[in-house]
Amino acid sequence: MVLISELSTAAKPNQIYRCTANLNIYDSPKVERLATQAAQGRYLQIVDPLAHSTAIAVKLYEDDYPGWLKPADLNHLVIAPTVQPPAALTEAEIRDRLPHVIAFCQAAMATPNYYEWGGTVAPNYDCSGLMQAAFAAVGVWLPRDAYQQEAFTQSIAIGELMPGDLLFFGTPQKATHVALYLGEGNYIHSSGKAQGRNGIGIDSITDLSHPVSQNYFAQVREAGRVVASYQTGNPCW
Repeated sequence: MVLISELSTAAKPNQIYRCTANLNIYDSPKVERLATQAAQGRYLQIVDPLAHSTAIAVKLYEDDYPGWLKPADLNHLVIAPTVQPPAALTEAEIRDRLPHVIAFCQAAMATPNYYEWGGTVAPNYDCSGLMQAAFAAVGVWLPRDAYQQEAFTQSIAIGELMPGDLLFFGTPQKATHVALYLGEGNYIHSSGKAQGRNGIGIDSITDLSHPVSQNYFAQVREAGRVVASYQTGNPCW
């Protein structure tokens, strides 16, 4: 493995790198607002090291998610001589891992946290970042954003929900929020300040006595079942 000690002039387009630290990936070359995060050990590709004077265009390997990296963070990348693509898993293999996905979210809730837009690394997550991290912890990859996760999962009726399924919320046009179903009408999610808990909490689609449950119940779109692990280079949205 070769350590990248230079900045953008040393970065190689289309080269795959491994992150040696948790890195922030931004939504524009202004590098002001998080788009997502790359946990230590993840892979990313340099798309264009010279696309902008203040940032480097990159794409995360496991979910094909694009963004911008601060040039100084090249010092936290090493060239990956070989890259193991995410494993293709059967629906039965994924189902066996769902208790661990649920346990991941419950443990994340038990740790002091707050909602962070773009958060994908503990302790502070956004909604889809928590779902992606929880499934990735057991070797199952999901796309990054809520609307992408909705498109990727198998659509099911609300009445067919089982623990480990995903619940999607938003507008008639687009999913903007996602949660993990726990059973008995309850779901766990990371929600923001405006209409949520500013962090990870449990709400319900059957008991609407809490204002947060009421807010999200009014935005329910559909449910989805994870029946496959995302395969790199095969976007479905």
